[in-house]
Amino acid sequence: MSVKFQQETVQQVVNQAPESLRAETKELVHNIGERLTGGSTANGYLTLYLRQLQSNPMRTKMVTSGVLSGLQEFLASWIAHDVGKHGHYFSSRIPKMMLYGTFISAPLGHLLIGILQKLFAGRTSLKAKVLQILFSNLIISPIQNVVYLSCMAVIAGARTFHQVRATIRAGFMPVMKVSWITSPLALAFAQKFLPEHAWVPFFNIIGFIIGTYVNTHTKKKRLEALRKHYDQRRGPGGEY
Repeated sequence: MSVKFQQETVQQVVNQAPESLRAETKELVHNIGERLTGGSTANGYLTLYLRQLQSNPMRTKMVTSGVLSGLQEFLASWIAHDVGKHGHYFSSRIPKMMLYGTFISAPLGHLLIGILQKLFAGRTSLKAKVLQILFSNLIISPIQNVVYLSCMAVIAGARTFHQVRATIRAGFMPVMKVSWITSPLALAFAQKFLPEHAWVPFFNIIGFIIGTYVNTHTKKKRLEALRKHYDQRRGPGGEY
């Protein structure tokens, strides 16, 4: 009788465990979401961030872009298994990318998006939105991508104008193709759902995702080329 009672007790505990775990997980997710958004209050992290965007727009954008740029480089190195000379993923490129994001990308984005918003202020027709997307893709994106590729070339070690120009020529169209695919969708989303002061951080996040992908792909290609070169040197008749 005692053994049967113990078995039933154990079975009840086992049956209740998943329900308890699901309830705790649901409560945890709810608490995290409420803390991020503030729920019915105005104290969430997202609310505080948007408030900072309105009160200190440039500073907030610079910090956001700097952090995302550094994180992008670290993630790309980690995904591509691009280990530095000291045996870890934190390289000198990370602080350089943070400087780029803080002092170049954010101010440039603030200026260009500001111009875009002023040109189309108060114009909500479908034609105006289409023109805004075209202006963004044909003028703003090329400027940002040229600056991005130039800075990436310098960070990677380019020291002459010809080296920077070669990097831009090699990478401009591939980057523009990605921009032409993602930018219209991102801008249409921003037009529909976001306040204007949140556009630059939103585009920073989009750029972070795209930049991480492009950076990872570039690192993998470079590592593959280095491995092939190393294998050729070790091959029959190669140099040691």
